[in-house]
Amino acid sequence: MSEKIKILYVDDEQDNLIGFKASLRFDYQILTAVTIPQAIDSLNNHPEIRIIFCDHRMPEKTGVDFFEEIKISHPLPVRILLTAYADVESIIGAINKGNIFRYIQKPWTEAELISAIDEANKFYMASSMLSVKNDELQKAYVELDKFAYSVSHDIRGPLSGILGAINLAREMDDIEDMKEMLFLMEKSLKKLDTYVLSMHDYYSLQRGELKITEIDFNEIIDELQAIYTVNSKINNVAFNISVTQDEIFRNDKAPLRLILNNLLSNAFKYQNKKSHNKSVEVIVEIQKGVATIYVKDTGIGILGSHVGEIFNLFYRSNSAEVGSGLGLYNVKNALLKLNGQIEVNSVLHKGTTFKVTIPSI
Repeated sequence: MSEKIKILYVDDEQDNLIGFKASLRFDYQILTAVTIPQAIDSLNNHPEIRIIFCDHRMPEKTGVDFFEEIKISHPLPVRILLTAYADVESIIGAINKGNIFRYIQKPWTEAELISAIDEANKFYMASSMLSVKNDELQKAYVELDKFAYSVSHDIRGPLSGILGAINLAREMDDIEDMKEMLFLMEKSLKKLDTYVLSMHDYYSLQRGELKITEIDFNEIIDELQAIYTVNSKINNVAFNISVTQDEIFRNDKAPLRLILNNLLSNAFKYQNKKSHNKSVEVIVEIQKGVATIYVKDTGIGILGSHVGEIFNLFYRSNSAEVGSGLGLYNVKNALLKLNGQIEVNSVLHKGTTFKVTIPSI
């Protein structure tokens, strides 16, 4: 059963309030106020109020003035004025300015009130949806601005590096110097490739639908182990894995792989190069329909002031390493799709632990 529409009626005549509430109490949730301050208190305490009826001739100020006052502080509730015939001329201007949705002449009939409530509720729903869409649009504009900056920085940067290396190589005769230029070009291309792959993950998450299958975490971890074992040996990073799965787990394999891959990529990328005991550890445990995943590293760590921002779009907590600023943002979006959670525990210069929990579907 749907919740009753909440309506506020403001009138300094108690008999009017009683009659209004008696007529509509079975179909609507009615709040009443005999003064403007009481009305504002009700609006502050009940943000879900959709419709406000107010008598025009209130003692403190007119109904039009009251509606004008709350237009900014409480913009969503639809405003309906109750007025005597003699006041109609004086409120037409206020209606035209948009302060009032409509007016009803006194004495009102129940049919008029119900018709007005129906129209006002439809208007309220449309306005609320528009407000939500405007918020989403504003968020999209912010992300677009970040994307435009990122394209300039993360695509043009590597390309400029490659072009610079090519121009320098044209003037070189020494083979070792040319090898150095090739190394710089390779580094720039890897940075560009990382960015392109991250953008692909980003748009796949935005548009893709879940494909639910039975998940064998041993298979996923084996795939990732094959990828990162070489990195582990080259950079002298101990790579330890533990998987405990004795029950069926169902979810979408692609986002799961993306989450683990991004967390492992960061764990290896941000190792403390001065450390002699570098390590990355993955622990996966499935119990009672929930997968709990730990990814631990002995890396450079994250400043406490940065922990709350690392999942933001294009955010980088460290500029010393190549990164697109999309990896952890994609992790967050993937977890939203899977109804999962992530926790971060990090100590600067000692390492970071990510704890991920994902329910079986």
